[in-house]
Amino acid sequence: MIKIFNSPLLHTKIKSEEVQKSEKWLGYLLGPAGALLLNAVLGTYLNVYYTDVLKLTTVWGGAFLTIFPIVSKILDAVTNIIMGYIIDRTKTGEGKARPWIFISAPMLTITGILLFTVPSGNQTIQAIWVMISYNLFYSLAFTIFNMSHGLMVPLSTRDTEKRGSLSVFNQITTIMMSGIIVALIFPMVVMPLLGVDKSKWITTMCILSIIALPFTLLEYYFTKERVTLEDEGKPEKEKTPYKKLLKAIFSDRYMVLILLYFLIYTIGTQFKNLGLVYFCNYVLGTYNDGITQTLISVVGGIPMGIGIFAVWPLAKKFGKRNLTMAGFILYAIGSAICWIMPTNMVVVIIGQFIKNIGGLPCSYVFMALFADVLDHMEWKNRFRCDGVAMSVYNTIAVAIVGVVTGLFNLLLAKTGYVAPYYNAAGELIAVQSESVKNAITFSFVGLETITAVILVIILAFIPVEKHIKKEQEEIKARKLAERAGNGVQ
Repeated sequence: MIKIFNSPLLHTKIKSEEVQKSEKWLGYLLGPAGALLLNAVLGTYLNVYYTDVLKLTTVWGGAFLTIFPIVSKILDAVTNIIMGYIIDRTKTGEGKARPWIFISAPMLTITGILLFTVPSGNQTIQAIWVMISYNLFYSLAFTIFNMSHGLMVPLSTRDTEKRGSLSVFNQITTIMMSGIIVALIFPMVVMPLLGVDKSKWITTMCILSIIALPFTLLEYYFTKERVTLEDEGKPEKEKTPYKKLLKAIFSDRYMVLILLYFLIYTIGTQFKNLGLVYFCNYVLGTYNDGITQTLISVVGGIPMGIGIFAVWPLAKKFGKRNLTMAGFILYAIGSAICWIMPTNMVVVIIGQFIKNIGGLPCSYVFMALFADVLDHMEWKNRFRCDGVAMSVYNTIAVAIVGVVTGLFNLLLAKTGYVAPYYNAAGELIAVQSESVKNAITFSFVGLETITAVILVIILAFIPVEKHIKKEQEEIKARKLAERAGNGVQ
């Protein structure tokens, strides 16, 4: 038990046994905004900072930016597993995941600042600083936040409708941060101002890191773990062995398939995210022109805005799985259109619009579907695997991000990527060869054409929603019987 959380100063502001509006708006919409904004900016621009500002593409013959992300994410994967183990064994009056949101808040700010305050001069010193700061942020601070944050929807309530609503609110924040601020405001306003000026980058990123602190605390105070607290007051059971938890996860067909689904989805998405800025700068537009990436992002933002109102009603009518499958068919069509004519703005905009409409179901309802699988496993095994399942989920995410980042940087290095530079006349030169442009285009739109088709096939074998209500009723009946047997009112 983490005794500090017994203090009334650290108690949740949410007292109701039912999900409240304040919980949705403050805990799930506004609260995660700071950390998710910082992460979205890093996901899109940190690699640009390394290649274009610090000019690390050629360090160690191109090996540094290829190997370091992969090695770092192996460490990140290990810390995710450890963090899942720790969460499952955390017991406080505030739950098992929420306390770690509180702990992560100052860590996100400090490590976020360290990421960009890389000393100038010797490239070896820069490389060491990059490796240490990167792992302090991703392997420690963000792992703690992301693991605990990711469990809040499954642990908030068993009500599938309310759980779906919280998932939508949570995803709105993600879309707002990545689809509006990072994808619209940054390319249109911020990036043209920053250019390749290191001091401006540091100032901007320090501000974003500081903002993350109060918002993360807001998420902590305006959320509640109702599922965890169902066992409050009951005699403490012997902890389920870690090996048994892992065996339960990897022997359940639905869990294995949904993790495979997430693996394939993350590969395509990470290549796309890394390729976005480079695609807009070198294939479709010109370097930091303030227009191209904004147009592409506006096209992505319009469907996401519509999705707030449309996706959940459709998911309730047709099913989360079925709607997501239909969406990925559109996703593949839209990506293919962009891949065929990547230099034509009109064609790319049309393709992106179709693709982003197709991506709506996945964006808004995935965590609700994942939560259904967790409940199914509890029904099947008579114990919950939340922390370990989330650690496996996040291990996949971080490992794939590292591998994809390394492969993407290897593609840039091997095809001859040239970092922007100023010539004698003071003009910024940012031009790439056709081989570099082709690699960037495949990363941004080509690969997702393929992964979307694979995802449709995988989803066809995850009909978990078919029996979930009956299984949840059985879980509830078991708990009531246990409480009666233990004399708990």
